[in-house]
Amino acid sequence: MVRTLLLLLVSWAICGPAQAVVGVNPFGVNVRSSGSTSVFLTFQALDPGEVAVEAFWCGELQPALLAANPDLQLPVPVQVANPCVPGTVYGRLPLSLDRSRNSSSAGVANFTDIMTIPASVARRAYQDAQAGQNSAFFYVRRFVGAAGERFVVVTCRMAGGGARSPLALMDVRLSFNVPGPTPTVLALQRGQVPPASTATIQYNGSGSLRGRWEVVLPGDPEPSEDDLLTEATLPPEQRALQRRWTLLERFERILPPTGHLVLPGPDPARLPVQADGAYKILLRIEATDDKEATSNTGGGRLAVAGGVAGFAMPVLRYVVGGSGLPRQAEASTANGPVQLMPAADAALGTPAEFTWADTAGALLMRLEVQARGDAGEVEVLSALVKPGVGRYAPPPWFIDAQRGKPLRWRVLALDGDGRALARSEWRAFAVP
Repeated sequence: MVRTLLLLLVSWAICGPAQAVVGVNPFGVNVRSSGSTSVFLTFQALDPGEVAVEAFWCGELQPALLAANPDLQLPVPVQVANPCVPGTVYGRLPLSLDRSRNSSSAGVANFTDIMTIPASVARRAYQDAQAGQNSAFFYVRRFVGAAGERFVVVTCRMAGGGARSPLALMDVRLSFNVPGPTPTVLALQRGQVPPASTATIQYNGSGSLRGRWEVVLPGDPEPSEDDLLTEATLPPEQRALQRRWTLLERFERILPPTGHLVLPGPDPARLPVQADGAYKILLRIEATDDKEATSNTGGGRLAVAGGVAGFAMPVLRYVVGGSGLPRQAEASTANGPVQLMPAADAALGTPAEFTWADTAGALLMRLEVQARGDAGEVEVLSALVKPGVGRYAPPPWFIDAQRGKPLRWRVLALDGDGRALARSEWRAFAVP
């Protein structure tokens, strides 16, 4: 017993304590052979300061790697040189699909990644498989740190995108159920019940889709892109940081491996329409326990990742603006920006601000304010605002100079040459 203990101590003194070895989990996944696929991955135990600089897919690994792992079921060893055979790279991860970020688990530095395989890469792999090559292909992440560079490989096994694939959302479209073209912004009179809405979802895998509908009220903080991601897209320790808004309804659906779901939106009677302003309906997708999507983050901790998506969820918008507003504000030249505040014949509020809902397709929005004088209407204020802002706060000198005068305002949507695509009606207001 004593001799064994001495041998262990000598061995520890020579070799030092065990070091964490970088790896990835899951190291092999079933992916769709005829379209896109998204999978949550955890790269474990990175060195301090080590960063990911590249991600790509290839069809063949170096012969030495294949000899060490002929069935492609075991983790491919971490390489200090590019493990792919030259000329077999299918494509690189576009920046628009890169949802990777640093993470940590039990004090170990990790890196989470949403591997979203473009349909073009899957098609190239399928064509090679038809030509007699191996049906598996490989996702490679290159890391660079103080110790140099190293490559970590994930095996992608082509399948049908059904029950044995991770549950992932591939496309989500939200719409109001109205005749004709779907409006970009739905305009309602105060107290008018909105129409029903629908989420049309394309997905891979099968399992439980759980989530909730929320509404952003006028004056609430705007959702960030992280807030609009599905919960499973974020590292586990960052999921609780997503903000929440007013809850409308919860839902849970068991998804068969058919790849298509039409999800009813929230009960229209629950949507607030009593106050003027712009509203946003949010689709929030929660992470569910899906065996095929689970990722080991190290330290004995598992991250459930059912419901991952490589993109932010879309938003449904509607505006409430008092009497006289059209029922719909469509993205066309026949329908101008929808004015919100100040209301017709009302006083400019505190804080002073003009607000509106944009017209789709505009490159700039132009606010115009006129005052009535002896010579007629005279422009006293104009401002150019980027689309998506939908508001403008006038400077203090405007308030002081126009107090008590009869005023009116409107908003124009401009194209790249400064021409008006659409415009709102003039609306009278006053500065108290």
